Amino acid sequence: MSTRTGTAAPPGRLPSPTAPRAVLSRALAIPLVAALVAVLPAAVATQPGPGPHDAVYWLQSATCAYAGTRLAAMVLTAHRRLIQGAFWLFGYIAMGIAPLAQTVLDRTPTPVVGPRSDTVLASALVLAGMVAFDVGALVARHRPPLRGRMQERRRPHARVHTRRLYALCALALVCSGLLIGELGGPAVFFSNREEVRESLGAAAAEATSQAGSAFLRGFGTVPALLALLFLTRWLVVSRTARRRPLVPVLWLAMLGLNAVVNNPVSNPRYWFLTVLFSLLFTAFPRSPVMYRAALATGVAIALVVFPFADRFRYEEGTERPSRSTDSLLEPLTMKDYDQVGMVANTVTFAGSGEGHSYGRQLTGTALFFVPRSVWTDKPHDPGTRVGTWMGMPYPNLSSPLWAELWLDFGPYGMALGFAAVGYGAARADRRYARRTAEDGWAAATARTGAPHSRAGPGSVTAVVVPLVAGYSFILLRGSLLQGMGRVAIAALCVLFVTTLREDRRAHGAPR
Repeated sequence: MSTRTGTAAPPGRLPSPTAPRAVLSRALAIPLVAALVAVLPAAVATQPGPGPHDAVYWLQSATCAYAGTRLAAMVLTAHRRLIQGAFWLFGYIAMGIAPLAQTVLDRTPTPVVGPRSDTVLASALVLAGMVAFDVGALVARHRPPLRGRMQERRRPHARVHTRRLYALCALALVCSGLLIGELGGPAVFFSNREEVRESLGAAAAEATSQAGSAFLRGFGTVPALLALLFLTRWLVVSRTARRRPLVPVLWLAMLGLNAVVNNPVSNPRYWFLTVLFSLLFTAFPRSPVMYRAALATGVAIALVVFPFADRFRYEEGTERPSRSTDSLLEPLTMKDYDQVGMVANTVTFAGSGEGHSYGRQLTGTALFFVPRSVWTDKPHDPGTRVGTWMGMPYPNLSSPLWAELWLDFGPYGMALGFAAVGYGAARADRRYARRTAEDGWAAATARTGAPHSRAGPGSVTAVVVPLVAGYSFILLRGSLLQGMGRVAIAALCVLFVTTLREDRRAHGAPR
């Protein structure tokens, strides 16, 4: 097998970890590793501030060191671990660096109403969840028995059906066109988010739940994104598709459509991160340099770009008074980074008499499509429940995955939940590496002119895993209920274009 990074490997084999470009990028990443593990946490921890150096301070310092070490491992790994990399990127910034800065400044974006002991417990739960995630990922590294591997090889792989992909493009054009028309034209999407929210609220006046509002906007944004990702993947793996006029024309149409409905001006920043990461990892599935650059750039985006993007946000009320300071840590005290504080508030909320729901909250999330007229005592969004209990004027607060699992199942259930998430993430990342290697091998075979080897749109996994990696920022930040509308629409679109049969039209195989 060639040592060049772009050379495809035969099915079942992963790219060589000793490729020259990979070694070079690994050497250049050494300063980044030092910055993640030591320099940036130390710079934040030693900033002058009135915050006490108590148990919370040391627990959050430990979280920064642990998450920074794991993020550095994701940057330096020989293979692309997309979902795990996204988890550690979020954990390092939102659950590590930002809470440490808030502790140093003794300033939180959302009020923490409980005693200091609840914040200590919340910080410990965050670190325990990260360790449990690592344990689950470690278990997933053990290969299945030989019999299971042989059965997996005989099992047909999920691939994208060509004609159904064309139908998905048509559906995206119709749904996004309807959304643009309902909101008053494309110009609304390039205004601030408050204007889009008002237009969306008027269009969804008959919707009586968060699920209805999510579906209204989800159908106008998700099919367009998935169509763009599938077309991008097809152009990457198939020279035939690049020579066929219809495919590049459709790709340009989907790109323009996404520039309107999924632009960063009128959409939440975490959703734009989903669009950016999924498109980047779909277009460059096997480039270690691009993968490492994406994780490193993600740190810079979270620390630098997010604070300046506030000019496009709608006014959220007066619950967060205006402050001015010369501290470099001020951007990390914004509302985007209230996750650890909300974990602490959830602990206080449960301790005030609400207690744990023992799966009821998760059941309500899974059955989000059931209207409240049918399920009268259907659980509300956890962030909204806690925010209303706190008396916040704008109670639609975040509810991190740590808080939701703890509220449902307690500390042991939370640990088991994160172990399951880590296991699933590692298995999905491994399958993504295998499927992209197989598609690359098929594309290389097609370039040799071998009969019946023209690559079609490719594996479904090669698109779904990047999408999950990007959307994991939203799911980790929470709440799960608010993110389920787009998840359901994406699942329907993926199922629609998926086939377990060989696409003879795309591959040119004889009947």
